[in-house]
Amino acid sequence: MPENKIKAVSYPVVNQAGEKVSTVKLAGEIFGIEPHKDAMFAAVNTYLANRRQATAKTKTRAEVSGGGKKPWRQKGTGRARAGSSRSPIWVGGGVVFGPTGTQNYKLSMNKKEHDLALRSALSLKVSEKAFIVLEEEINIEAKTKAALKLLKDLNAEGKVMLIIDDNDELLLAVNNLGNVLPVRHDNVSVYDLLHVDHIIVEKATLKAIEGGLE
Repeated sequence: MPENKIKAVSYPVVNQAGEKVSTVKLAGEIFGIEPHKDAMFAAVNTYLANRRQATAKTKTRAEVSGGGKKPWRQKGTGRARAGSSRSPIWVGGGVVFGPTGTQNYKLSMNKKEHDLALRSALSLKVSEKAFIVLEEEINIEAKTKAALKLLKDLNAEGKVMLIIDDNDELLLAVNNLGNVLPVRHDNVSVYDLLHVDHIIVEKATLKAIEGGLE
């Protein structure tokens, strides 16, 4: 028997002034599922692990400079015997079991689970009404002032993700805004979706997002 198809989500579409002009049917399988917390958790962990750089490095006793001469004679001083002042038990000595600079923190995640995490994050944002769908392509001057006005009109506060593909004017306009993250529709991460307050996407781009997750 065929699986029950998830009902499409009716969602408002606005213009650049933030006025509702129509509605759009969002694919239920992508924007209307019950968020899978475990999949989202795994996706965020994988993202952070793969972004981590293994640059930490400590020196072993063989790499620390100095210590070639025996600090004192073997017997007769009353002190414990010592062969080098660069022993790990000495201040300034080498480090035992420290990071080598060759650590590998990479994690992998299969495509099916990653797609589930992405669908879950998108569905979560739609349920929170944090998704802002624009009727037409964003058309503003390449100025920060124009970008700020757009965000204000759309009531997009806090951290904002702009899902756009080719809009050089808009990219220049938001270039100086640290709270705005412009991304392509095929480069949206679960981590970024969960860490923004609002997501702005053009209606035409929705089809591309849905197509990538079918």
